[in-house]
Amino acid sequence: MRLTTGQATVRFLANQWSERDGVEQRFFAGCLGIFGHGNVAGIGEALLEATKEEGAAELPYYMARNEQGMVHTAVGFARAHDRLRTFACTTSIGPGATNMVTGAALATVNRIPVLLLPGDIFATRAANPVLQELEDPRSYDVSVNDAFKPVSRFWDRINRPEQLPSSLLAAMRVLTDPAETGAVTLALPQDVQAEAYDWPEELFARRVWHVARPMPELAALERAAEVIRGAERPLIVAGGGVIYARATGELRAFAEETGIPVGETQAGKGALPWDHPQAAGAIGATGTTAANALAREADVVIGIGTRYSDFTTASRSLFGRARFVNLNVAGFDSAKHAATALTADARTGLAGLRGALDGWSVPPAYRSETRERVAGWNALVDEAFRASAEGLPGQAEVLGIVGEVAQARDVVVCAAGSMPGDLHKLWRPRDPKSYHVEYGYSCMGYEIAGGLGVKMALDESDDPGRQVFVMVGDGSYLMMSSELVTAVQEGVKLVVVLVQNHGYASIGNLSESVGAQRFGTRYRYRTPGGLDGDVLPVDLAANAASLGAQVLTARTATEFREALVAARAASVTTVVHVETDPLRQAPDGEAWWDVPVAEVSGLDTVREARARYEKDKQAQRFYL
Repeated sequence: MRLTTGQATVRFLANQWSERDGVEQRFFAGCLGIFGHGNVAGIGEALLEATKEEGAAELPYYMARNEQGMVHTAVGFARAHDRLRTFACTTSIGPGATNMVTGAALATVNRIPVLLLPGDIFATRAANPVLQELEDPRSYDVSVNDAFKPVSRFWDRINRPEQLPSSLLAAMRVLTDPAETGAVTLALPQDVQAEAYDWPEELFARRVWHVARPMPELAALERAAEVIRGAERPLIVAGGGVIYARATGELRAFAEETGIPVGETQAGKGALPWDHPQAAGAIGATGTTAANALAREADVVIGIGTRYSDFTTASRSLFGRARFVNLNVAGFDSAKHAATALTADARTGLAGLRGALDGWSVPPAYRSETRERVAGWNALVDEAFRASAEGLPGQAEVLGIVGEVAQARDVVVCAAGSMPGDLHKLWRPRDPKSYHVEYGYSCMGYEIAGGLGVKMALDESDDPGRQVFVMVGDGSYLMMSSELVTAVQEGVKLVVVLVQNHGYASIGNLSESVGAQRFGTRYRYRTPGGLDGDVLPVDLAANAASLGAQVLTARTATEFREALVAARAASVTTVVHVETDPLRQAPDGEAWWDVPVAEVSGLDTVREARARYEKDKQAQRFYL
């Protein structure tokens, strides 16, 4: 079959399917793209031709507004589908391609599959240097797309059409491997994209990629069970792998039978309903007092589907002298912290542990202690959620109202700033997919674009009435609000809660904690003394309206609740703009995060912060 490389790529991608547990689904939901001279005649023409030939393309095209943003959309979509579906993303060469590098890093850090198809310079070098080409005097074979290598799980440059089949197959192997997945980059020189070749018909046959559930090795299972049986105060740390493996039912049964309390990472939040007897809530630097107290006294920590970020371990200061048992599909993660490693799928691994521990349980007193600690934390949250009658609401009050208005299967989306920490501690999930916070890369600007991908996934599900509440601060909104236009264009309805606190609230708090006095974190006019003048007259509500969204504004908790109810009932993307008091803080979970403080300084605030830092750092240890 004679096709261009671009046409062959599109035809191949349209015929790739994933399968797990007997359910098959098309792996690529479409191709997000922004066209330029590096891809308009290749992938762009191929997408057009597919649409014209078939009436409705099997790989539909979606117009994006920002290259980084469209990768975030693909990530949100793939995560909502438990990594069994995703999008391809295509850009031109130069700035279009490099704008995707941040998105690639985010996907790889979070272990989420996304296929990137950046245009590249001429393979023939006939017109070098072409527009937007980076000339490297060390080699003619270097382009800006080499920047994708460290942030991709697989990377290749297709310099000849003959190279395409093996590269496409390798890309699919990585994308559908739960232990290896992340961003995959295939750099496509613009002349090669348009070059024709006689392709074998077999390349375009329907191909099903089976997503495995690796079974635990029996000897490893016995070793893990032996360690757990010897524990008096075990604790489970549930990560994103529990949810991606759809192992929440097995986790619930395991926790109920053994009585082991469950702390949740950002990606694992929702693995148990918030009011389950074994649910200790969020764990780590943004955790609850209940989970963190249990962690400090735990003698065995059972990590399930977690990569143990510094927030989860409170920078390795949280787990005392505990031993680790790690169940993870990736050997790299199951071996962390000198653990007794159980390398397997979360569902099959938990089923194996249930069998191996049949009849074993923690003492009744430990179950009671978990409930008492959680009750104490819940009382603090209830107080934080209690809305004030007058004045600007605090961020905790805003989150409490969103929790009241959102239904059980609605989804909250967030990524950066102070809200992810507050959400981790305070949000009360009732469904495994109702909490979607990107905190592996904590990328400002993910929120709206990622929320778009989540809602696109929900709209094609059996329950399209589920709403997406995007929580975004003014700092992240200013970084990237462009995909509001895409949501409006595609008729994808979002509820965007835009919190205005006139600065970088999270970094402001962090700056103060290290003695840096919130320097450079507030949106103020410049004065002779610095950026400490009046508040800037930025009207983000007007900006959102100019992008095509319906906008509602609120200044009190009562007004915010009324606006949010109206936004949920609306049929179009609606932004609810609310100003908050940044000094009203959520309750503290009593854990540490290692952010170095200047060792010497002429500022009293820094010297005081350094003294606190040196004291806190004494609890940090290597897990050996």
